[in-house]
Order: sequence, then C-alpha cells, then structure tokens
Amino acid sequence: MKTAIVHDWFAGYAGSERVVESLTNIWKDADVFVLFNLLTPEEQKTVTKEKIPQTSFLQNWKSIRTKHRNFLPLFPYAIEQFDLSKYDLIISSSHAVAKGVLTNANQLHINYCHTPIRYAWDLTHQYLRESNLTKGIKGTFAKAILHYIRMWDVNAANRVDYFIANSNYVASRIKKIYRRDAAVIYPPVDVDKFGCGSKKDNYYLTASRFVPYKRIDLIIEAFSQLPDKKLVVVGDGPDEAKLKSLAKGNIEFVGYQTAEKLKSFMQNAKAFVFAADEDFGIMPVEALASGTPVIALNKGGTAETIIDNQTGILFESQTADSIKDAVIRFEKSQNNFDPAALNNYAKQFDRNIFEKKILDFVSDKAKEFYKG
Repeated sequence: MKTAIVHDWFAGYAGSERVVESLTNIWKDADVFVLFNLLTPEEQKTVTKEKIPQTSFLQNWKSIRTKHRNFLPLFPYAIEQFDLSKYDLIISSSHAVAKGVLTNANQLHINYCHTPIRYAWDLTHQYLRESNLTKGIKGTFAKAILHYIRMWDVNAANRVDYFIANSNYVASRIKKIYRRDAAVIYPPVDVDKFGCGSKKDNYYLTASRFVPYKRIDLIIEAFSQLPDKKLVVVGDGPDEAKLKSLAKGNIEFVGYQTAEKLKSFMQNAKAFVFAADEDFGIMPVEALASGTPVIALNKGGTAETIIDNQTGILFESQTADSIKDAVIRFEKSQNNFDPAALNNYAKQFDRNIFEKKILDFVSDKAKEFYKG
C-alpha cells in the first residue's frame, strides 16, 4: 500500500517525533507531511531517514521558527491543503491537527493520538490565564479562536477510521471529547540507550522544559522545605528566572544538558522527581531504564507507568506538601529499589515492542478495511 505519514509539525526532537521515527522505521517508503519542519539536518535524518518532509505554506513564514503557536488559527486550514489522494494508507501522529487531513472512502486513516488539543480543551482556562488573555479585546479574540478550534477538532475526529492512544489516560479523553474508542499502545522509549546505574549519588533529579504545566515550581518549593536534601534541576525555558527566585541553597540549576549528560545525571540520581500531569511521560520511563526510581504524580501517564513502592513513590496531588511527603516516604524505603529490576521493568516500553504493536494493529485493520 502506498503510505503517507502525517504529523502536526517538527519543532524539535521530542516525544512525538520519536513516534514518527518509529513509523518511518516500519514504513520506509512512506512520504512524510508536516505543517512546518524546524529539525536540524541530523535530527531530520533520525526522524525521517532519507525522506525530506513535505511542508505547508507555513514553512515559508520566517516567524514560524520563534512564534509558531501564534499561527494556531491557520493550522486547520493548512493541514487540509495536503493532497493525499494517491495514498492507500494514511497514518497520522497528532497532538493538534494532523488527524484533520482530508481523505476519501477508499483510504484507511489511522491516528496515533498523543492527546486531544490540550490548550483547546482541558487546559483552555489555564492557557488563557498564563497568556493574560482572560479579559479585553485580545482575550475575546483568543476565546473565539479556541471555540472555533474545538468545533473543527470534533469534526476532524470523524475523519479518522481508527484511533490509537498513547495511554489509557488519553484513551479516556478521546472517549470524552470525540466519543470514540481507542486502542492503547504506549509510545517508544529507547531503553537500550540508558545504562543501568547501580551506584547512586546523594541528590534528587528533575528535568524538564521550564513551562508552567510541568510544575517544576512545586518541586522546588518542596525541596526548599527539605534543606538537607539536594535537588539538581536540568532544563531551561521561559520560567527560568521565576524558578530560580524560588530556590534555596540546596537546589542546583545546571541548565540544558545534552542527551549523554542527562543520562549520566539520571543514572547517578537517588530518584527522579516528576510533578506534571502528562499524557504519558517518557522521561520517568527513561529514569527507570537508568535504574533510578521515580517520585511522580498519581495521575495521567505516570499513574500507569510508575508502580507505588515498586518502581517509585506516587503522590496524590500537585502540591509542594504532597511532593515533600513523598520524598520523606522514599527516604524510608530507598534501599528497596533495585536498579536492575527497574531497568528490566522499563523494557516493556522499548521501541522494538512499540513498532511490533503498531505494525500488527495497522496490518489487522488494513486487512479488515480492504476486505470490506
């Protein structure tokens, strides 16, 4: 079958790009479509191999590189301009609009959904508050755009023949928003790239882009109340100055780190601390692959990947007190976590397993679709 792989956009090599990387590993001759491509040549070779992604008219706008979210109102229109009429199979990888490509009755469209558009659905009011768009003309305009995006998004979901969710958490949101069932296949993690660290240093680790929903502020607040516990913070982002202003002397910011250096930090940490309500959360699984237990929120993807008192410690609410209590609980049981066992547990999320499950799912649905 002639195959097209459609992704929202390439802004960097992150979790959703790793899914596309696996899709191009499986369907090597597939053509790749994205609204715009900001990957470096090395990243692009990893994600799309020898294929050059086909982009929309947005690629030609210089400001797309620094302010691509400002173009949100144009995303639905742009994704509908791709002519996919010559393809038999369309696989879309979407956290925004890729599922909205136009197809016909003779084409099978399978969507791997990272999440329904978060800033248009469950994070709408948080997004408006953080952007200072709750009032005034700009606020009214922003709310109208998000209303339009929601209506378009529900309509676009009807263009998909089969949904795959990246977690049970996302599957439940697909059911709530689109009234559609979704199979669950966890996203790929390169477990083999993380050596199992058996010797731990006396520090805790958190790593993330410094943006509000990651809740690094709560982790810092918690450790500021635990002055005898060292916290190393990896990352950068727009909230950096704010986060540093909250930190006490036991908290060290080390900035952005390369993949190799981050792996070393993970291998040597006592535990990895994660407070975000994520759709899946690849980084906690990478910590497990490094032989490091995880202290995480008992909600979203981490509630599915972290087992309390076995692979880490779960806390119940996004508060500094809840995180602090979890750290104290971890201190009492830290010798119970075996690095080799954590690494072995993480192997169920390995890329090879993901690729086999995706290939089997698509093959089964293609047989059903074209037999009919």
